[in-house]
Amino acid sequence: MTALSADRNTPRRERTTRNVPVAAATKLYGGGMSAINAAGNLVPVTASATLKGAGRTAKLVDNSTGAAGDQTGEQELGTFRWNNSTSTDLITRADIGSDAYGVDDQTVAKTNGGSTRSVVGKIADVDDLGVWVTHT
Repeated sequence: MTALSADRNTPRRERTTRNVPVAAATKLYGGGMSAINAAGNLVPVTASATLKGAGRTAKLVDNSTGAAGDQTGEQELGTFRWNNSTSTDLITRADIGSDAYGVDDQTVAKTNGGSTRSVVGKIADVDDLGVWVTHT
């Protein structure tokens, strides 16, 4: 392939979704940030280094009394605004393009917190209301 020498009509996807099995004894809230655990099931984001960011949960899924996979959760992929960490791990505009680490199902931080947090996406923007994170 060669580098462009003219404009290109590059295809793009807007806000895609996927359905993922929910972990046993788990409740996911609509609009919350979720992740996939080591068993491949959906859980809310927590301060854990073993999770893989999965995006935003589309609507409430209550699998509190169910086994793993009894229910699925619809995950939205795209760019969403989350709360910025209020600790010394505050994300700034200088961090745009870097990894965002999950603190809980609505908060992101700048670092892995001493290997206690997982990457949930890439920092796309920072404003006065929070941090925009892209989930793929």
